[in-house]
Parts: sequence; C-alpha cells; structure tokens
Amino acid sequence: MLTVLALTTVVLGVPLIYTAWSWVDDITRSDLQSRLDRIAAELIAQETTDGAVVGELDIRSVAPLVPDDGRLTIIYPSAEDSASRRDVGVAEVPDPLVESLSMGTSGSLRLEVPSAPVHAMQRQAVAVVALAMLASLGAAISVAVVTARRVAYPLRDVAARAARLAMGDFRPDPRRHGIAELDRVSDVLDSATVEIAGRLQREHALVADVSHQLRSRLTAVRLRLDELSAHNDPEVVHEADEAMAQVDRLTDAIDDLVRASRSEDAADRDPVQVMDELRRVVTEWTHPFTEAGRSLSLTGDGSLRAPMTGSRLREAVTVLVDNALVHGAGDCTVSVRTVLPGANCDPLVCVEVADEGEGVCDELAPHIFDRGFSGGGSTGVGLALARALVEADGGRLELQRRKPALFAVFLGSVKHRSSNSVAPEPR
Repeated sequence: MLTVLALTTVVLGVPLIYTAWSWVDDITRSDLQSRLDRIAAELIAQETTDGAVVGELDIRSVAPLVPDDGRLTIIYPSAEDSASRRDVGVAEVPDPLVESLSMGTSGSLRLEVPSAPVHAMQRQAVAVVALAMLASLGAAISVAVVTARRVAYPLRDVAARAARLAMGDFRPDPRRHGIAELDRVSDVLDSATVEIAGRLQREHALVADVSHQLRSRLTAVRLRLDELSAHNDPEVVHEADEAMAQVDRLTDAIDDLVRASRSEDAADRDPVQVMDELRRVVTEWTHPFTEAGRSLSLTGDGSLRAPMTGSRLREAVTVLVDNALVHGAGDCTVSVRTVLPGANCDPLVCVEVADEGEGVCDELAPHIFDRGFSGGGSTGVGLALARALVEADGGRLELQRRKPALFAVFLGSVKHRSSNSVAPEPR
C-alpha cells in the first residue's frame, strides 16, 4: 500500500509541480501583456491621422503602467524620425523577463522586468504544492497503516488461534473483529475446536477401554499359562514360561504406548539409550530368526541417545524386523550410527534395519508406507504404523535402499557421542 501511494504521489505530483511553475510564469507574462496593451492604447491616442506623433511623446499616462523595477522601450513614428525611441523606467534590468508588442510597421513596445521575483514566486508555488503533496501522502500513509493494522491484527490473532489449536488448546474464543471473512474463519475454528476436542476425547476413551480389555484378556491368558507351569513335562513348563514372558512384554508394551500417547512432544522427552532399547527387540526376535535358519544381529555405538519414546522406538523397529523375517531373506542386521543431514546441522541418530533378500520392487516402493497397501498378502498396517510411531516423536522412517531392502529410522539430535566416534555420511 505504501509503495502504491508513493508511486501515485510521484505520478500526480511531478505534473502538478510543473503546472504550478508554468502557472506563475503565465500570470506574470499575462500581466505584462496587459500593461503593454494599455500603453499601446495611450500611444495610439497621441498619433495623428497619418500615424505619426507630432511633437514630444507624452509619457505621463504611460509611466504609471511601468513596474517600479521595470524598463519600457517605445519605438514610434514621429514627424522628425520614423523610428523614434523613448525609454521609461530604470536604466538597466538584470536578468530580465521580456514581453513585446508590435504596433504596425513602424512602432513597437518592449517591457522588461527582473526575473528574480518571478522565480521566487515560482519556488513558493512549488513549495506549496510539495507541502500539499506531503500532507496528502502523510494522511494517506496514516490511513494505510491504520487499515493494514486493522487487517493484520485479526490475521495474527487467527493464526495464533490456529497455533494454539495445533498445540492442543481447544478452548473456543468468542472474540470477533468485524471483518466478515475473518469472522467466518473464527467461526470455523470454533467449530473445528469443538469437533476435534470431541474426537480426541472419544479416542482417549476408546484407547483406555481397549487397553483395559487387552490387559484383562492378557491377565486371563497368564493365569492359564501359570497353571501350565506346574505341569510334569519340562518342555511344557518351558513353553509356558516363554509364553508368559511374551504376555508380560506385551502388557508392558501396551502400558508404554498408552502412556506415550498421553505424554508431551518428543522435544520435551528425556533422551533414551538407543542401543538398550533395541537390545530388547533383538533378544525377543533372535529365536524366531534362529528357527528360520537365519541370524539377527545388533551393531552400533552404545552411547548414542535420542529424545524418543522407548516403547514407540521398540514397536517401530519390531515392525521392521518382523517385515525382514516374513518378506526378506538371509541375515538381518540392526545398526545404530550417526548421520549429518547438512553442513550446519546437528548429527542425527540413525537406526538401520537391513536384510539380504530380494528387496522391494519398483512398483511397490512408492506405496510401501500407505496404510492398507500390501504386496505380500499381509494387512498393510505394519509399516504405516511404524512410520506413524516414529513421526509422533518427531522422527522419520524411510526406505533407504530397495534391493536388498534397507529401512532407516532417523531420530532427534545426538545427545552424547563417544570421543572416537565419527559421523559417517548418510547412504
């Protein structure tokens, strides 16, 4: 708005200044021309019928028409000379402004006045126009600023409301700003606030009910397994103990996930030892890999820490390891390292899960994280869930290599590194 006002002032002001300058010059010249016309009328009255002036020219009626600082030169026909001359006024005019008038073939008038007063008047006129332009521009800028603030403040307020909504503040705001479009946005935000709050409340209630039902069923299963632990067959007792351990781990995982869903953002979490969390996953899945004639190993820097919920990290990596067991082949390796995303960025913790199978075909790779999409006859929920768990803590899950498959989980900034560790470049 200020740019448009400035351009408008220049476009209109420059011609107006030129007009004011020319206007003063035109007024002065018109005044001089009017004086010359009156002088000519006085001189013509003194001419005889043959157009000449007899005797000496009477300038008593002409002198008052000459400005005090001006000079009048009269060329007229007389009985003695056809081009007699008579000067009236000052002897010399510095830097004169001249107007002349022809009086037939033998007479003429020349009126000179100093140009300095005229230029002074022109500068005054330009100054007046410039002041008027500045006053107009100042008033327009004031109106523009007030208008911009009137629009900008409601926009900032609506943006702040949207930010509060994104942070979980679902309180409605009754304030309105008198701008129909923004008030409509505020109404929509209020409606969205009520709807989102209701949905979250229902989802929390559903999570609580589901977790309660699962814990109840798992408790019943554990009681049945506890009865089997008193069996006479040692193999039955061993399998019952293993099953109870699985039930306990599943119960702990459910409790951790429910607790993590109610906690704050990852930026406010205490960093966890990444290797310690992954060791539990590898220990749990080593036996299934051994039964399949394959191996599962864990490598990396044990000192690396990241602001990640342990349960979410374990569940996400569990999905990747299970995916490698079901759809992959050969040995599976879970590695932990650091990567530098950019020259001026802090290093990130990267958890990679790789196997030696045929990998992911090019047709499936773009959709592998889509919920419900599966190329191997599964439900298509696992990888989508793993990505959601990682992103919930501000991380990122990507398919880094298609053949053989390599999945990478990028966590937050490195909180601790050993003195000899070097951050390799990402693949």
